[in-house]
Amino acid sequence: MKVDSRISGRSALMGILSFVIVLLMMPLGHALMILMEHLLTRSQVNVAALCMAIAGLALTLGCTRLKSDTAGTVAGLTGGLLFWTGGVEFLYVYFAHKLSVAPLTDNGVVVTKPEYLLMPSSAAFLLLVWVIYIWELPSGCPFFTFLRKHLASGQAVTARKRSAAVVTFMELNVIMWSSYIVLLLCYDSTFGGDHSWLTLTVAGVCLGASVWMFRNLLRLRAWGYSLRYATATVIIFWTFVEVMGRLNIMEEIWVRPLEYALQMSVIAGIFIIMIIFAYINGRRHNRK
Repeated sequence: MKVDSRISGRSALMGILSFVIVLLMMPLGHALMILMEHLLTRSQVNVAALCMAIAGLALTLGCTRLKSDTAGTVAGLTGGLLFWTGGVEFLYVYFAHKLSVAPLTDNGVVVTKPEYLLMPSSAAFLLLVWVIYIWELPSGCPFFTFLRKHLASGQAVTARKRSAAVVTFMELNVIMWSSYIVLLLCYDSTFGGDHSWLTLTVAGVCLGASVWMFRNLLRLRAWGYSLRYATATVIIFWTFVEVMGRLNIMEEIWVRPLEYALQMSVIAGIFIIMIIFAYINGRRHNRK
């Protein structure tokens, strides 16, 4: 990977663009889910979610042999988001509705939707995935590298040829999954609660880690690697954003896209402009 010890103008521009592109995908993904629930019938939502999951998986697997690291990363990022939204989140929505799970309320206001009350039950399955990444799969993730050093005696993991699409797909889904599990367990009154020191500590750690990762991101000199690193950076930063929204410190306009149609349209417009600008910038650099 093209990594420099210093921050150049090009690497900084690449890092900022990568961060903004992935960052804008987060509220747009939330808004898409909310719009589907409001504008479609229950059966239509189920069909649409299934199609999204299949499309995301097909896009990722169909791009496993791409020679371009950047193209594979974009395919994995897009496919991962489609699969997470359609195959993970809406599957919990389906079973929460099927089992008539009631939302968690506070003074009549819904603070946790039914599907997210079910999600912490998958924590043990997430640990199984972590075991694979710590002991068996090569990973550039500093967190998994730290755990491998201290839990697996620093044993080396044989490097192998990997697909950028699959790596990005798994990165997005595993980090997103981990973020949800950590937050939902923190929100649980058994472990702490919304305003507990545990929740606030997690928020602070995520903010600090995302700032540190953003500085590293500004040093990367390859688009594919930059986008993959930005994916992890944004999700960790978004964990902090979620806590701020939970504490009503900031307004989460993406959970009410119909009320904030103008603002969400602006976000979508900026996202499209950033994609076009990044594409043109990459093409211009490749010609040099």
